[in-house]
Amino acid sequence: MNAETLLGFDFGTKSIGVAVGQSLTGSARPLTALKAQDGTPDWNKIEALLKEWSPQRVVVGLPLNMDGTEQPLTQRARKFANRLHGRFGIQVELQDERLSTVEARADLFSRGGYRALDKGSVDSVSAALILESWFENQYGA
Repeated sequence: MNAETLLGFDFGTKSIGVAVGQSLTGSARPLTALKAQDGTPDWNKIEALLKEWSPQRVVVGLPLNMDGTEQPLTQRARKFANRLHGRFGIQVELQDERLSTVEARADLFSRGGYRALDKGSVDSVSAALILESWFENQYGA
């Protein structure tokens, strides 16, 4: 297996969490959360992140209902993924993100209590969890 750098995105209409990960270690770390206007990010900031990290591919979290059915946000996340591919020509993977936000909140709370639960932290940690679950599905890490 070749070592790959990946960026993970936790799509939201107001905020998009971003994380970076390595396929070799199967681990990811939160980077930032980008503001979005009704689901539209500042594409220049995304381009800057892609240039800075030079990922071989990106993983976008796919928000599904607990029973696996799609919700209104699911299509918007797919559209975001398609735009990433269309604008930058990068390979995009989709990853079921059920429970990632719940896990992110629990993780942050355990480390810093309520003060750690600001929206940007939750979104970027969610992006890291999405990336790590993608690694587990790919490589059984």
